[in-house]
Amino acid sequence: MKVFVTGAAGYIGSSIATHLKHTGHEVTGLVRSDEQAAALRELGITPVVGTLDDRALLIAQTSAADGVVNAASSDHRGAVEALIEGLKGSGKPLLHTSGSSLVGDNSKGEGTDAVYHEDTLPAPTPDKAARVAIDALVLGAAEQGVRSAVLCNTLIYGHSLGLPRESVQLPRLIRQAKKSGVMRHVGRGRNIWSNVHIRDVVELYRLALEGTPAGMFYFVENGEASFAEMANALAHQLGLDASHDWPIEAAIEEWGYEMASYGLGSNSRVRGERARRLLGWKPEAPDVLNWIKTDIR
Repeated sequence: MKVFVTGAAGYIGSSIATHLKHTGHEVTGLVRSDEQAAALRELGITPVVGTLDDRALLIAQTSAADGVVNAASSDHRGAVEALIEGLKGSGKPLLHTSGSSLVGDNSKGEGTDAVYHEDTLPAPTPDKAARVAIDALVLGAAEQGVRSAVLCNTLIYGHSLGLPRESVQLPRLIRQAKKSGVMRHVGRGRNIWSNVHIRDVVELYRLALEGTPAGMFYFVENGEASFAEMANALAHQLGLDASHDWPIEAAIEEWGYEMASYGLGSNSRVRGERARRLLGWKPEAPDVLNWIKTDIR
C-alpha cells in the first residue's frame, strides 16, 4: 500500500511511518524542511516538503496514495478538509490522530471516578470543542466515500521508532526536574491518565489502515496511572526525592495553560475496547510504571 503520512518528522508520525515501512508499505511523509527530508530518506521514507496550509499539495499527495495517516496537528481543520477532499469517493482509508485530552476535566491535579468509553463521550469543554468538531468531520467523511477513522491517543510513552523525537507529557516532567533538581506534579497529582506504549500505537495504526471499517472512533490505551505515580517513578530513576505537589499557577508558568491544565493536570480515563474487538489489536509492551523502571533514559 502507498501511504501518505503527515507529521512524518514528529514523534508519532515518524514512528508510524517507520513501522509501516518495516511492514512492507511504501511510505511518503510530509515534512517542513530539507533537513527533515534528508533524515526521512535515511529511514527509507520518501519525503515531501510542505506544510499543513499547502492545500493543493495535500490534495495531490492524498489522491495519489492508497491510504493516508494524519499524524500532524489534531487541530488544523484546513488540513483535514484537504485530506478528505483528496480521498472523497475513493473508499481509501484516512486515519486522523486525535488526543484523549478531549475528555480532560482540567481538575488541577485532583482525581475522578469518571471513565469514558468510545460510544459514551462527554460534551467537550470550550477548550476542546474545536478538536471534537474536527474529529466529527473525519468520521462524517465516511458518508463521502472515505474509509475514515479517528485514533484518539492517550498518554504515549516509549522511545521513538523513527527520528529521535520525544513524546509530549513525561519528557516535560523530566526536563523540569533536571532543570530545578525537584520532580513536580500538578496539584496533588491524583489525576489519572490512560496510557499506551508507542510500539502498540504504531501497530494499531497499521491494523486500522489495513482493515478499519468506515466512520470508526478508537481510544488507544492499555492501562492507566496517576501523575503522582508516574512522577515518583521518574524521580526514583533520576535519583531525586519524591515528587512534590505544585500549584496550577506555577505549572502554567512553566508549561503553559494547555499543557499544565490538560496535558499534565487533568484526568483522562478512557477504555479502548473497539480496536481489540474489531481489529484484533493486542498491546504487548510493558505498562508505563514498569517501562519507567526498566527503560527510561
